[in-house]
Amino acid sequence: MPKMKTNRGVAKRFLSNGSGALRHRRTNRSHILTKKSPGRKRRLRAAGALHKADRHVVARMMPYGGRG
Repeated sequence: MPKMKTNRGVAKRFLSNGSGALRHRRTNRSHILTKKSPGRKRRLRAAGALHKADRHVVARMMPYGGRG
């Protein structure tokens, strides 16, 4: 039986922690930062947790778990 391929785009965007939850980088932090308040930008620095409803979709694309 051949090995399953990991979706490389998903592997770069998501990281699983010790408990198996998937973390991701938040959006809206790459450009047009002058109009965003300092508090908003500070909150966007923190990694976001993937919603439970979406976990099975990402898990199918990463059959061998996340990196890290």
